[in-house]
Amino acid sequence: MKTIRSRSPSLTAIYVDNVKKYPVAAAFATAAGVLTAAAFVNWRLAKKAERENPPQGRFLEIDGVHLHYVERGTGEPLVLLHGNGSMIQDFESSGLIELASQSYRTIVFDRPGFGHSTRPRNVVWTPQAQADLFNKALVRLNVDRAIVLGHSWGASVAIALATRHPSMVAALVLASGYYFPTARADVLAQSGPAIPGFGDVAATTVAPLLSRAIWPLMLRKLFGPAAVPGKFHGFPKAMAVRPSQIRASAAEAAMMIPAAFHGSKSYGELKLPVVIIAGEDDRLIDIDEQSGRLHSELKQSKMRRVAGAGHMVQQSATNDVMDAIHEAGAN
Repeated sequence: MKTIRSRSPSLTAIYVDNVKKYPVAAAFATAAGVLTAAAFVNWRLAKKAERENPPQGRFLEIDGVHLHYVERGTGEPLVLLHGNGSMIQDFESSGLIELASQSYRTIVFDRPGFGHSTRPRNVVWTPQAQADLFNKALVRLNVDRAIVLGHSWGASVAIALATRHPSMVAALVLASGYYFPTARADVLAQSGPAIPGFGDVAATTVAPLLSRAIWPLMLRKLFGPAAVPGKFHGFPKAMAVRPSQIRASAAEAAMMIPAAFHGSKSYGELKLPVVIIAGEDDRLIDIDEQSGRLHSELKQSKMRRVAGAGHMVQQSATNDVMDAIHEAGAN
């Protein structure tokens, strides 16, 4: 009895044949499959990061924002605002919250889109928009006349809070801020995931994987020339490279230069005590063009230049930052 063999082409043969006939369509299909797989992996990793790093504080619901904050200590109110791409755990791991809460009622926010705070997309989250949000939050918490410290992008938010709601702010501590518009090639590179459409795809697929790969290089630039301190290992990298946080970081990178241009017009309105602190060897920002220039324009300001420290001065020189807070509060 003869075995009848099918002469039908195999699935592999069909696939190869179609690739040859429709190479462009096949390439698109392959790319779509890879991107879909990457998006699924990043979604799973983001959910895992959130499970392993649950909220440590409480929430306020303000204008559609689920705003996460931590409050410690008693005394004169002190508000801490982190930089772009960061979250409460930056100040936590640095030890600044622990130090500050010994003398102050210390309130630390996850800014919109970072940590456990949401970032509604119907709002352009400029420093001014964030300042209005935090003013409402502080009113809700029965806070007024607070010392406000902002690091990096958070410094712009702190200034906006002081200029738009002067009765809320008693003094400012501005750490490693970017205050005046200058050419920034790194800003262009970081802004891709903020582009509508394309950015959503990049933020959910390629950008998180790339961010994980370049994390050590990024830390060397942020902390250099100082070494990354061991205490920073408590900072949850997995939370920082989630698609949602990458999108928020990209949006703030895209706004950096125009925000500095807009904000610089209001510096003359600042009449309150201001202490400016920056690492002498900041590799991200020219402190003479930024902190030094702001100090020269604000006659009532004082400036602390920290030798050997880079952009992450709150991590590398925590005691110096704490001294700056005490100095601001004493004025």
